[in-house]
Amino acid sequence: MTREENEKRISYLKGIVSRLPDKPGSYQFYDDEHTIIYVGKAKNLKSRVSSYFHTEVDRFKTKVLVSKIHDISYTVVNTEEDALLLENSLIKKYNPRYNVLLKDGKTYPSICVTNEFFPRIFKTRTINKKWGSYYGPYSHIGSMYAILELIKELYHPRTCNQPITKDGVETGKYKVCLDYHIKKCMGPCVGKQTYEDYQKNINQAREILKGNSRQVLKDLKDEMIRLSEELRFEEAEEIKKKYIALDTFASKSEVVSHTINNVDVFSITSDEKMAFINYIHVSNGSINQSFTIEYKKKLSETDDELLQLGIVELRERFKSDAKEIIVPQEVDVELENVTFTIPQRGDKKTLLDLSIMNGKQYKFDRLKQAEKLNPEQKQTRLMKELQEKLHLPKLPYHIECFDNSNISGTDAVASCVVFKGMKPSKKDYKRFNIKTVVGPDDYASMKEVVGRRYRRMLDEEQPLPDLIIADGGKGQMGVIREVIQDELNLDIPIAGLAKDDRHRTNELLYGFPPIHVALKTDSELFHVLTQIQDEVHRFAIEFHRNKRSKRALHSELDDIQGIGTKTRDTLLNGLKSVKQIKATSLEDLAAIIGPSKARIIYDHFHPSEQ
Repeated sequence: MTREENEKRISYLKGIVSRLPDKPGSYQFYDDEHTIIYVGKAKNLKSRVSSYFHTEVDRFKTKVLVSKIHDISYTVVNTEEDALLLENSLIKKYNPRYNVLLKDGKTYPSICVTNEFFPRIFKTRTINKKWGSYYGPYSHIGSMYAILELIKELYHPRTCNQPITKDGVETGKYKVCLDYHIKKCMGPCVGKQTYEDYQKNINQAREILKGNSRQVLKDLKDEMIRLSEELRFEEAEEIKKKYIALDTFASKSEVVSHTINNVDVFSITSDEKMAFINYIHVSNGSINQSFTIEYKKKLSETDDELLQLGIVELRERFKSDAKEIIVPQEVDVELENVTFTIPQRGDKKTLLDLSIMNGKQYKFDRLKQAEKLNPEQKQTRLMKELQEKLHLPKLPYHIECFDNSNISGTDAVASCVVFKGMKPSKKDYKRFNIKTVVGPDDYASMKEVVGRRYRRMLDEEQPLPDLIIADGGKGQMGVIREVIQDELNLDIPIAGLAKDDRHRTNELLYGFPPIHVALKTDSELFHVLTQIQDEVHRFAIEFHRNKRSKRALHSELDDIQGIGTKTRDTLLNGLKSVKQIKATSLEDLAAIIGPSKARIIYDHFHPSEQ
């Protein structure tokens, strides 16, 4: 590979990394033949994957791996635990060259409920559905032991391994063990606990393992209240501990579930121009495929039509023979021996939500990629969004924002910043010294500045802005409206950006009378509007500070006609102050700055002697 080719490869990979989301997930590295060579997990995909491409990476094996990477893909999940489980599943499926090889055949443990006459509940790493039902696997061993301990405390399932039968119980074949004597077992083997009561407990335990613990929690709470009313506080406290343990228990992972096998999951995310269809395949309880395709709309195709195309295309591409397909909506297509499911709750709904999340993330990544290649696309999108929010008659390409600055009315100034295409146009910024207002009157100052700004623009026939933004609330907007509409008879939309008690932008106002415009504070548009407000505030403060500094540095010598800055500085360097200069004789002044300049200075401070 030549140097130019390698630089192009690295640039392509860094472009992918820059678009990665700040979410947990699994990432896959591919070689030049598009074979997976490494599978990893991350709590933060962008942070983790970008670490491979830092210049300070000094591990030899990492450098070798990076030199083999030609492409990157990823799957987002909801938690770090799910990322771990997904990584485990993908490593087993693809056996990547640069991953550690798991040789002992072990995997994460699950909980088994056997199919015996009196079922047992225990942890196992061996999955054989002929033995019973399986729940998990659990990557966090502590949570698995917690739920096992909870079930033991609540329902006391038997722990012995002897094969108990109905006939054996009836004929008295068995004897109780130590667990019965220490009250860890209710003695079903000798008839101390009925078959019906034991099965009822096992069924409730199954509900807890499935994550359907609401009814169990309700029963525990009712029992806790009953014991409290009977003044049996110690027993109520024990029930309370069980209630808290069950309430805080996290149900099994979204990524892996032995209750789901050989199922396809499809979802669609679309806009006016594009549609993104995500496909997830679940086999043997694990996600082993996640892929997103995109369609460019030519006509006004519906989501239903595009989803049909995507299902057929992706099942054919990945040779899927799944007999169940999970979809978010009704699909007008029939496949032989295939059932379509629209889940409303449970594990299947969780898988559908995961597919939707991946589709939305893919769409967002594509948008970021397009905007990075063509920055004007992002600017146009933001301008369109602002136009729609405010119902403006035209795209707000040219935006102007005003702000005042003064301290108790002194050195009063104002500023106007100009944004074109959602970017600052600094060559068009304007500063104003307040001329007609005495004292700290922000409204009057705003009225003066806005009037001066747009009267001059009209006189010089300059293009007027598409939107005016006031750095303030309803009051400032009203003053600007008086000038723009009442005095100048102009039809320019006016908005306002108000701040909260902490001086942070918190709302966008528009209209007459002004109303609040719904806008998410974490949206890109809100960030741009905040940038405009911060910029006009910075510009006004900077101008006010400079003006105040110049006034503070002003000397009485500056007011003497015929005396320049060089003469002033020479005198101040020699005599240190204006008071000392005033007290100095004509001869001493002449010795410092010459007779002619000395005469001007002396006559200014001693007019009675002229």
